[in-house]
Order: sequence, then C-alpha cells, then structure tokens
Amino acid sequence: MGIFKEIPPTAGFHLLAGDFLPLLRENSMQAAQGCLENDFRRYLDVPYVKVVSSGTAAFYVILEGIKLLSARKTVIIPSYICPLVPLAIRRAGLKIEVCDINRDNFCYDSSMLAELCRRNNDVLAILAVHLAGIPADFDMIKDIAGKYGIFTIEDCAQALGALHKGSNVGTLGDMAFFSLGLGKGITTFEGGALIANSTDMAEPLDHSIQRFAKSSILSESLLLFLLAGYWLFYRPALFWFVFKLPQSFWRWRGNDLKAAMEDFTIDFPVRTISPARQLIGHRQFNRLDQEIDHQRQKALFYFSRLREVRGLSLVEEMPGSIATYPFVTVIFDSPEQKGKAVRAFAKTHLGASFVYALAIADYGYLNGIVPDRNCSNARSLSARSLTLSTSTFLTDDDLAEAVEILKKL
Repeated sequence: MGIFKEIPPTAGFHLLAGDFLPLLRENSMQAAQGCLENDFRRYLDVPYVKVVSSGTAAFYVILEGIKLLSARKTVIIPSYICPLVPLAIRRAGLKIEVCDINRDNFCYDSSMLAELCRRNNDVLAILAVHLAGIPADFDMIKDIAGKYGIFTIEDCAQALGALHKGSNVGTLGDMAFFSLGLGKGITTFEGGALIANSTDMAEPLDHSIQRFAKSSILSESLLLFLLAGYWLFYRPALFWFVFKLPQSFWRWRGNDLKAAMEDFTIDFPVRTISPARQLIGHRQFNRLDQEIDHQRQKALFYFSRLREVRGLSLVEEMPGSIATYPFVTVIFDSPEQKGKAVRAFAKTHLGASFVYALAIADYGYLNGIVPDRNCSNARSLSARSLTLSTSTFLTDDDLAEAVEILKKL
C-alpha cells in the first residue's frame, strides 16, 4: 500500500461505483423521492421519518418541534458527547443541563440523572446517547423520564442497527435521530434522519421542517461531487491524504480541535436532501446488516484477546443489547498508559483514534452555552481512552498487530 497507507478510524461504509449508476438512468430521480425515508421506516417499523442535512439538523428540528408541545426549556445531555449537540440546543433557544457519565462506560450516572430531574421541574427532554454503537441503559432513562413527564430523545448517530432487548435503537424513546455523515456507516456525505415513534408528533415536526429546512441546488451539487471524492479517497491507499495530512497541518498550526474535527459553529446548515443523495444512501441500506456483522466480528476479535489483559478495560454492550461497534473503545488504568499506546499506534497505519477530545464542559468555544458542571468521570475517560478501528479494510494481520501492541504495553 505504500508509506501513506491509513485505515479509517471508524467503520464507515465504502461506497461502490454501482451506488452511483442509478443516477444516470432516466426517471430515476422521480422514483428516488423519499426512498431513503422509506428504508428507515421499514427497517425500524416506525410511523414517521424525515431525512435532512445532518444528524445535528435532525436533532434541531426535533427540538423545535417539541417546543410547540411544552413550556419547559431544559435538555439534559451526558458529559461526554459531540460538541454539536449543545450547539443545536442553544440554537433552538433552550437551556442545557449536564449529567456526568459512569467512570468506565458512556452511560449516565443514574443517581445524578435522577437527582437532576427531581430538583428541576423545567426539564423538557433527556438525550439518551447510544455512543460507539452501544445501546445506552435506556430502561433507567425511561423510568426517570416517565416519573417526571419528560421527553426522551435518542441520539443514534453511531448506532443504526443496534438492538436493546430485541428492539432497534431509535424506537425506544419518543423521538430519535441518526447520522448519515462520514464514518457513520451509511453515508450521504452529510445527512441525518429524524424519527418519531408516534403519529402525534407528525404535525409539530412537519411544521418545524417546513419552517427551518430549505433546499439548495448549489449545495446538493457540491455534496454529490464530494460523495464522488469520498468514493475515490475512502480506501487505505488514499485515506491518509484526506485525513492524516489535514490533521498534521492543523496540529502544526496549533489548532488541536480542528485537527480532531471538533471545531464547530452554531451556524450548521438545516436543509432537505435531494433524491439523488437519498438514492445513494438507499443503495447502501441493502448492505447494512452484512456490514454490521463484519464490524461485530472485528470487535469480538479484540474482546476475546484483550479482556484479560491487565491495565485496560473495554467498553462493551450490556446484557440484552447488541451493539454495532463502528469502533471499540479501550480504557487504560492511567493517562500515562494511554500515552504509551498513542505513541505506539502512531507508528502504524491501524486507525487508532479517540471518541471525543474533551469532556463537553471543557470546549472553550462552548463557554456560556454549556454550564460548568461536575464532569470528572468524562474527563477521566477522555484522558484514559483510545479507539480501535473495526473498518472493513482491516485484515486479520492488522487486528492481530493492534492486539499485540496493547499486550506489550
């Protein structure tokens, strides 16, 4: 592969040339209208699906919709989450409350979540995040939310196809959103789906979409061009040029957040998606279950060989759940051990990375948006964790090499 070989850090789907061929057929655009929404509707068996320009846009549309149903203003989020989430909440004119996660997994600290809801009668919604494709402890969240009449919204950005007690994530709460962005599995380059599990939500969500989600021929044309670039560069021989090279440049400029692709603004686009991009997403849906199976096989390879290794632990699915594992998260006993691992993997092409750079309260550009709450567990996990790729491009030898690096540490 050459010195520039690089495995993607997450198990994003590799586009096929055949995914683009229907765009050349006569009348294909008319047939493609709503096809991706129908895929979600059938796969999840839900009554309401809309596709918009990103998972963040989908979350924002949901918030604008439920604002029409309640005078409450506060949304609870976990302390370890994508920075775009609080930006969407702020843009919707709502307030944020932060609840810390557990020390060694991504789930809410249940006692802290219960206390936040008990003493705050302004809580509109709790965000249940199925981070790393691992279903959250949703029964706990649902019990607390039901006690206080709070909406539950599922963040399934990384978890399409994951199951909780036999039910698809996205069908557990009142509403949900999925990401169709880069590295999230099925991709339309940018995109997201919003889900409602009751037809009662159709009217407020439709109102929100009509008000905020606009179409743009220019943007759609650019994104189709970028999708073609994604097809070309999303392979080990070329991925370095669009991933590692920009990372190195921004680190050289001293902008670590931009290097980590976590330097966001509140002005994210909220748009509809063209039939052309829906059709490309639709073509990938047929491969979803097969790709998830491949991801799980790689994850189970790591688990079977690393569970007994001293000095680290692994974030795994809970009993009764089935995760999709777009990557596997390793948590070391100390930041120093993580540092050794980072330096060892930097000499390889294996796609080792991290979930998020910081606890959500520690992003400087979110000062004044995210309250400074107790995020000690999120800070600890961020300082002690790295991720192992489950990309389709990993060979058995690659997997074995990653395991040996960790064992030697």
